[in-house]
Parts: sequence; C-alpha cells; structure tokens
Amino acid sequence: MSRSANTVSVTILDKEYQVACPAEQQAELLLSAKHLDEQMRAIRSTGKVIGLERIAVMAALNIAHELLQTRNGVATPSAPSAESSAEGDPDPSSLSGLNNKLDEALHQLRQLEIG
Repeated sequence: MSRSANTVSVTILDKEYQVACPAEQQAELLLSAKHLDEQMRAIRSTGKVIGLERIAVMAALNIAHELLQTRNGVATPSAPSAESSAEGDPDPSSLSGLNNKLDEALHQLRQLEIG
C-alpha cells in the first residue's frame, strides 16, 4: 500500500484548492470537501454570516457538532440549526442560546465594520 500523496483539486464556494492526499483517501477527501461546500453554501444563503472566514468557522462548528453528536450516539440532522436540534440533545435551549449569541455578536461586529 503506497502512502505517496497525490495532489487533488477540490472546489469550495467556487474557489479551487489543491490538497495533498494519499491515493487511497482521495474519495473521502472529495466527499469531505463536498460536505464542507454544502455547509458553507447553506450558511451563506441565510445572509446572517458575511465573509468567507466567518462562514468557514460557522461551518466548522456545525460539522464539529455533527461529529460530537455522532460520537455520542445521537442522531443529527444534516444541517444543525438553532431552530432544529437532534432528538436527545442534552439541553437544546443552551445550543439555541449559543447560536443566538453568535448571531448577535456577528451582527454587532458587522455594524462596527460598516460604521
């Protein structure tokens, strides 16, 4: 089994990235990039988060949340949000509150940038 890395091209939010990846992991990389692209597009489409870096951070938080829920054996929806949480979450109101606080902080930051 060869561990030599090939360069794979992935596109996320219409921007192309070259990623070194072992040949046997290319399919997983492409699926991961597709999932990230879908998450980032969903976040961008809400209009609540502006800026590629902020969209990427929110997508990373959503994906990390999905991973933790999966590790804990809790079914997760395809795109977690404040309005819909997975059945069995320890405290859905705290996740909703955290998401609302993030939205408010981002809104205030945007106002500072505009003003």
